Amino acid sequence: MKNFAFHRPTSLQDAVAALGSAKDGKLLAGGQSLLPVMKLAMAEPSDLISLSSIAGLDGIAMEGDTLVIGARATHAAVASSEVVAGAIPALAALADGIGDPQVRNRGTLGGSVAHADPAADYPAAVLGLGATIVTERRQIAAADFFTGLFETALAADEIITAVRFPKPEQAAYVKFPNPASRYPVVGVMVAKVGGEVRVAVTGAAEKVFRSSELEQALGADFSEKAARGVQVPSQDLSNDPDASAEYRAHLISIMTGRAVAALGQAA
Repeated sequence: MKNFAFHRPTSLQDAVAALGSAKDGKLLAGGQSLLPVMKLAMAEPSDLISLSSIAGLDGIAMEGDTLVIGARATHAAVASSEVVAGAIPALAALADGIGDPQVRNRGTLGGSVAHADPAADYPAAVLGLGATIVTERRQIAAADFFTGLFETALAADEIITAVRFPKPEQAAYVKFPNPASRYPVVGVMVAKVGGEVRVAVTGAAEKVFRSSELEQALGADFSEKAARGVQVPSQDLSNDPDASAEYRAHLISIMTGRAVAALGQAA
């Protein structure tokens, strides 16, 4: 790990300034994505800008029918929050299944979303629930946020401050986890938001995506049988040692069916 300058700003304005003036600055929240790649010399930032001293970035609250979670809220905080459990139980369950206790107590919602790992859990909730990513300067719809492999619509000096989740009528998240990392080989968020069926898939491609085939099928017949009967195209899915593209396509239908079944049991 090479030397770097460390900054601990106390305001968003100062953090943006430090990030913009650095040759290759990186934001540090929980560090669960950044520090491992730094140790492997896959990232060698000139500056680290810590967000730990900026007040107001870790709150969790309801604003009308919208759940607002601060970017620095940890996975453990989301998982244990009564506010989250009351509004979107599937999101609390998703957070509780990320990594292990050490990761959940350090990793943050904003860090995970900004990192845009193609196998992360949170992107499925963000896209599946139709969330809005809030930064210090604008709001970005989930559909426009994830742009590619570890790529987002964020500007180089832009900082996520919160994520706004509309309260769904129903939602469930189910994943087929890698037994070592607990990252999803395939993870699926099924949600009914504003009467619309949404199916978001993570772990299966270079970025999170919605399955139009499954959404159409479930819109006509919201049942486990309908989900399992969908043949998901495999040509754009990942093919790696964890699973072939064809197997991932099969898993997407199966995980979607399990999510629908879970909603039926909860009804």
